[in-house]
Amino acid sequence: MSLGAGVDIFSMAGKTVAITGASSGFGSHFAGALAAAGARVVLGARRIDKIAARVEEINAGGGEALGLELDVRDRDSAARFLEEAEAAFGPLDVLVNNAGVESGASTYVSMDEDDWDYVLDTNLKAAWRLCKMYTERVGGRETKGNIVNIASITAYRTIKGQFPYAVSKAGLIKATEIMALEGARYGVRCNAIAPGYILTDVSRVLLESERSESIVKGIPMRRFGEFEDLEGALLLLCSDASAYMSGSTIVVDGGHICAEL
Repeated sequence: MSLGAGVDIFSMAGKTVAITGASSGFGSHFAGALAAAGARVVLGARRIDKIAARVEEINAGGGEALGLELDVRDRDSAARFLEEAEAAFGPLDVLVNNAGVESGASTYVSMDEDDWDYVLDTNLKAAWRLCKMYTERVGGRETKGNIVNIASITAYRTIKGQFPYAVSKAGLIKATEIMALEGARYGVRCNAIAPGYILTDVSRVLLESERSESIVKGIPMRRFGEFEDLEGALLLLCSDASAYMSGSTIVVDGGHICAEL
């Protein structure tokens, strides 16, 4: 791909992005960052009130956003989300699979089958189903598609008590690689971002606890990440700057994954 001088290859102008799990945390921030880069954004989640507030913020700031109810574990809800998003803004250029849940302090021995099903169905099965539905829609059109999955460094390194969550994120990274291989024939590329410890409303319980100091010592950059630290990887993978990338996982963790054992 060759672009002229002065062309911003990270620009999202003219592109439409659908983001799952967008009522708070990563998804809510991603929607704002992508809208600021010029994208039309469709926010999906179960908490309609929070989505509506975020959509209002983005639109008031000059962006273009739409909020839709979405339960990723429900097949009909997922199909309706994609249909309504495209009815409003046209073909989706990018699907960001961000929706996910954590399992609390669950070891493989202490957890029960309901816990396993809840985490794996939300973090892995639902992501696969949305990717499948999206790819089927892209396969019937001329423009290409792009999937960005939000994984985690727990796929590579973990601590006790993260069993189903870590397994689901490891599965999502492998799914990303296979979908890159199999999706190319449909004009779809697929990549992932694996964040490290990022300060969110959920993670603060751990990251501001008495364990905080020991966790930070394991991160070479000696700090936890902020939402803004993910924006570079997000814009790279969502934009044409990554046009020849597929099957890649970008780790954003301050070097945590390569810290000494």
